[in-house]
Amino acid sequence: MADCAIHQSLSEVSGARLHDGDENIILNPNFDDGLDNWSARGSCKILLHESMDDGKILPLDGGKYFASATERTQSWNGIQQEITGRVQRKLAYEVTATVRIFGKATTTAEVRATLYVQTPNGRDQYISIGKLQASDKDWVQLQGKFLINGVASKAVMFIEGPPVDTDILLNSLEVKHAETSSPSAPPDFENVLYGVNVIQNSNLVDDSDGLGGWFPLGPCKLSVANNGAPRVLPSMARDSLGTHEPLNGRYILVTNRTQTWMGPAQTITDKLRLHVTYQVSAWVRLGPQRNGPQNVNIALGVDSQWVNGGQVEVNDQRWYEIGGSFRIETQPSRVMVYVQGPSSGVDLMVAGLQIFPVDRKARFKHLKKLTDKVRKRDVVLKISGSDGDSAPLGSFVKVRQMKNSFPFGSCVMRTNIDNEDFVDFFVKSFNWAVFGNELKWYWTEPQQGNLNYADADELLDLCKKNGMEARGHCIFWEVENAVQSWVRSLNTNDLTTAVQNRLNGLLARYKDQFSHYDVNNEMLHGSFYQDKLGKDIRAYMFKTANQLDPAAALFVNDYNVESAADIRATPDTYIEQILGLQDQGAPVGGIGLQGHVSTPVGPVISSALDKLGILGLPIWFTEVDVSAANEYVRADDLEVMLREAYAHPAVEGIMLWGFWELFMSRDNAHLVNAEGDLNEAGRRYLKLKQEWLSHAHGKLDDQGEFKFRGFHGTYSIEIITLTKKISQTFTVEKGDSPLVVNISL
Repeated sequence: MADCAIHQSLSEVSGARLHDGDENIILNPNFDDGLDNWSARGSCKILLHESMDDGKILPLDGGKYFASATERTQSWNGIQQEITGRVQRKLAYEVTATVRIFGKATTTAEVRATLYVQTPNGRDQYISIGKLQASDKDWVQLQGKFLINGVASKAVMFIEGPPVDTDILLNSLEVKHAETSSPSAPPDFENVLYGVNVIQNSNLVDDSDGLGGWFPLGPCKLSVANNGAPRVLPSMARDSLGTHEPLNGRYILVTNRTQTWMGPAQTITDKLRLHVTYQVSAWVRLGPQRNGPQNVNIALGVDSQWVNGGQVEVNDQRWYEIGGSFRIETQPSRVMVYVQGPSSGVDLMVAGLQIFPVDRKARFKHLKKLTDKVRKRDVVLKISGSDGDSAPLGSFVKVRQMKNSFPFGSCVMRTNIDNEDFVDFFVKSFNWAVFGNELKWYWTEPQQGNLNYADADELLDLCKKNGMEARGHCIFWEVENAVQSWVRSLNTNDLTTAVQNRLNGLLARYKDQFSHYDVNNEMLHGSFYQDKLGKDIRAYMFKTANQLDPAAALFVNDYNVESAADIRATPDTYIEQILGLQDQGAPVGGIGLQGHVSTPVGPVISSALDKLGILGLPIWFTEVDVSAANEYVRADDLEVMLREAYAHPAVEGIMLWGFWELFMSRDNAHLVNAEGDLNEAGRRYLKLKQEWLSHAHGKLDDQGEFKFRGFHGTYSIEIITLTKKISQTFTVEKGDSPLVVNISL
């Protein structure tokens, strides 16, 4: 566990930096001294007010003044203050701005807090701090956090965002060193009845009509049919529950449905435990009124919120398995589960609905056994003396694994590498990298012909220096709102030329330097290029990329495929897409599962991997993050994802989508807090990395051999005889037969 000690020392370093946590680094924050220290950003004007709109707008909390940014000509025009020299690098800051808007035609608009940073070498950075919908009726608090990784030669905080005909009003601005939040307490999972269904009367035998505990949501009609439903649990539930009583064939028939949300419902408020992960499972079927594919969803109404418990697309009159998961983090006053989704007028049938707590520890025991089969190999060390005879009896052997060869990687961004603490954790904890934005087309060519490869070059240099391989993410992105505006505006001929130039420019520049490319990101969720250039464009992108950089494996990459929560992105639809590309000659070399999963459940993930594994292509988890406010729950979620992936033979790599607070796309997903403190999720990750290293020791047998079973990777061996000590290294590659390593003394 030496790594843990190294990384935890980061917090000691950051803790040694003194900073007055109560000090607001904004000067004249309430405009008591007029507009001193404030200025306009851009060509707008800033004005000081005691009131506005005939006295309807007044300073908040008894203040004297507020300021406005008026005559704005750009959305980024606003009110700013330079904070150079008052803000320190590698410290987290909390921002609170009290804002509202004023305009003739606008009643609500987005207001943003942004930090502009210029580095000593002249590089400009814009750090998004927070945003909200502000109104012209009331003052509201805009809050957020930020951290500057590197040295700032200039730093300016500003408020921006609304349309140009709208004034920004600022009552006060506070920027303070963020308080360190107290660590989460581990949830209490004592006395949780794992595997016990919380649904009352799931088998439909209670009461005279069999509907005890059930009620119709809306004025639809429920009845019980006594035969015709499956008599076995759906496969994902069987994998969780093991041996279980068969179902009885009964099902709920829902008729007279006049709205999509109508279906059978049940209140389960008192049967749920906070922080416990629940698996959802049922059989569903639709009546003959079905016209085209229909979405069926198991939903939960948690007070005023809607929670997705799983969904499936039904295409015919067979019974379909539906599965998913959920978790409740804060105490609700009411939780209702209901089955919904098909069009009005379509009859719905539901059988064997199960909602039960998942026993993750039991699953982990099972996964450890699978991991031993998939990720280890038998090794025979044959030790001989210098004369070729067997080594002396009683010689002692000590074997230690130095590196596991399985790819464990993370997302990294250019701004991150200005922080030496970040870099230290990154290079010690991972062996692969993927760039967050720096290789995407909108980053490398934000305006047509204005190319920027400097950020990607610096990240690639860091990887090379530390012996890390890198994934190329991504050549194109099929979701329209991720396509930069100048590309969206091109006509068909010019777009075709731009696509070709992008392929030629990127792949020629970085030939043989990226091991993988995500060719056209998220093709299950977007169709910009296909809509503009025809159905052959996707295969063309793959074929051209392969011609330009034959050594790179070319991946499809998408999200939600592993979560059973998105009918656009199921294993079946992904397989259909991949086969379609291959039929067009696309050299698809790998399957990317992003892994942005909430409340992961092992059998749900494993089921998706089993289905995709049929294609025989390498599967990578390319963007794993899990989000939970309680860091122990987050650690459990992360362990689920890592163990499921590592135990599955089709998975050949795992990439995290970042690990450092304030530099991840999802909140409450970090492993390391903003100022370098390792949290429980980070400790769990490092503990698993240690678990997946093999060590062995003992005496040679009568044949001069020492046998062990170890993870793939690099090893050191130390052989101690009565007269000498010999050290050597060797590598355990994948293989089914025992690896024989001959070592001469």
